[in-house]
Order: sequence, then C-alpha cells, then structure tokens
Amino acid sequence: MITIVGAGVIGLAVAAQVAGRGREVYILEKNDTFGQETSSRNSETIHAGIYYPEGSLKAETCIAGNALIYELCERQGIPYRKTGKLIVAAKAEEAEKLEALLEQGRRNGVDNLTMLSMKEIKDLEPNIKAVAAIYSPSSGTIDSYSLMKYLLARAKEKGAEISFKSKVVGIEKLSDGFEVTVENNAGTFAFKTESLINCAGLHSDEIARLAGIDVDKAGYRLHFCKGEYFSVVNSKSKLVKRLIYPVPDTGSGGVGIHTVVDVDGRMRLGPNARYVDGIDYKVDELQQEAFYNSVKPFLPFIEYDDLAPEMAGIRPKLQSPGDDFKDFVIRHEQDRGLPGFINLIGIESPGLTGAPAIAKRVKEIVNDTL
Repeated sequence: MITIVGAGVIGLAVAAQVAGRGREVYILEKNDTFGQETSSRNSETIHAGIYYPEGSLKAETCIAGNALIYELCERQGIPYRKTGKLIVAAKAEEAEKLEALLEQGRRNGVDNLTMLSMKEIKDLEPNIKAVAAIYSPSSGTIDSYSLMKYLLARAKEKGAEISFKSKVVGIEKLSDGFEVTVENNAGTFAFKTESLINCAGLHSDEIARLAGIDVDKAGYRLHFCKGEYFSVVNSKSKLVKRLIYPVPDTGSGGVGIHTVVDVDGRMRLGPNARYVDGIDYKVDELQQEAFYNSVKPFLPFIEYDDLAPEMAGIRPKLQSPGDDFKDFVIRHEQDRGLPGFINLIGIESPGLTGAPAIAKRVKEIVNDTL
C-alpha cells in the first residue's frame, strides 16, 4: 500500500502517477475537499523557468512541467491561456538586472526569451511603461481547480481512493512500513502502509517530524510567507493582456507584485511577500498603499482607488527571511532509516507549473526503490 498525505496539486499529481499497476493507493486530506490551501491561493501562473539557479530542482521541474502542463491542458480540455509574460525595467538602472536574468533563463534552457525595446513593448502592451523588458512567450495562466479535479479523477480511474477530513496525527516506523494514526470525525484510527509520501504542503515539515526526522537538523523547517492580492476595478482590469512582472528584488521572498491575468482575461495584482508566524488568509487593507507604490512605475494607469482587497495565500518556504536560495526537497529518506518514506517539502512556486514533472520524479523513486 502507498499512502499519500495531502490532496493539493502535488499530492494529486503524485497519486495520478503512482496509482495503477496493481498498487493500493490512498490519499489522506485533512480539509473538506482537495486543494484548499496553497494550491488554490496563488497566481495560477504557468512559469517558464527563468528565476531559479541552473541545475536546481525548481528550474528543472519548472521547465519540464511547463511543456507537460500545456500538453495536458490541450489533451484534457483544462482551461488555460498562453498569455506570455513581460519582465519589465521601469527605469534605466533596472535594465542591467534584466540582462542577468535573461542569461539565467537561457542557462536554465529557456531558449525562447527575447529582450524588447521600448517601441516593441509599446506594440505589445501600449498601456504599460518600461524602458526594456524580457519577453517570455511560454508563460501563461491555468485554471488550477480544473487541473486538480482532473488529476483526482485520473487517480481514481487508476484505483486510488481519497479520504477527506482525515488528519495524520501519528507515524510509527515498523519493520516493514509505517503505522499511520489518523484523526477524523469518527475519532482516531490507525492503519499500516508500506510506503508513505509526504505531500502535505504547509504542514509537510510537521509530517516529517511525526516520522521521526529532526526537521531543524535536516533543514526541513518551513517558514510561512504570506502573499496578498488586490483586484483592479473592472474599467481597467483588461488594460493589459499579458503577465507583467517587475525586476525581482533579491531576498524579498517573492518575484515582486505583478499583474495576474486569469483564464477569463481579468487582471488583479499580487502577490506581495510577508513572513508571518501563522496561517491567516485575511488581506491586510493597509497593504493597498504598498501595492499602489509598487506597480505605479510600470502600470501608470493604476490609481490608488482602483484597488480592492481580494484574497491571500501562504507559501511554505524553506528559506527564512534574508536566506539564500533553498531548493525543493524531493527525497526518499531511506538513509535516515525510513525506507518507503518520501518527503516533498518546500514545494512553493513554481510548484503548480512543476507538478507533472515533480510527480514523474516521485514515480521514478517509487518504481526504483519500493
């Protein structure tokens, strides 16, 4: 038996990959339904793979996932828009950073990036202000709910079963697997599983701890980074067609407040990046001024009163404030005395884009070792 903890996009993608071949696969989800946390509270962006260090799991799974996710959307009728993205320098001194970012993307294997002049930018997006921009034609946006709904249906087709309102509260290592204790509406029960795959998102470090791993020693402790979104008034919400990103501020925890264009073409702004102590999805209305000041240099049509609080999400970050880059953890923990236990920790952006590729990596681990 394989048990997957967490029914966000990663857990569902993993289930869809590892189910079948006569395997018993169970998914445990503590919420009422799938994708209630990070997977449904994000920009729904299909990333190209520009920002991440060469050779990192974030870069590799993003680039592979980009191709896989468009193919999946086409084949299964999952709503998406291949909008393209502009990373813009609003002033001359930012243009040098664009050059470095362009080279980073190309080293990662994103071979369709181009640098645009002011005139070329105006031709594409007449309502924005920029002296230069990187154009990424393979960036886009997806209906993440429809993607997750498909992945769950695919997993079930292959024999997987899912249990909602089921919270893992204990994990005990056995000689031939794990005893997992679960809390649900009926009380507490335990069962045995040969393999345990930790896709618990915001709570993945807690699952690792329950399995007996010292999360601080292993570098698995998560830090919550809140991202808020503001909507744009209807009269201006379609003044840009593409994703418009600023030059990222290194060490901020995000890639900068940018336009988010949904599959219907509606624009909103976000997310910001603020480290917080707990999980709270309330949007702080006092952030409106910071949002306005952040986007005004490259979205000159935006006025303060055009913005209204919309939603918030939490990123499960491995890096604490001011830390250097931390990569995804996708790891079979057999060398820690936990054969059959696979950890996926710190799967934040570009986790949605990378989900199909991440799931394939997990399937390879399962096929090779379990």
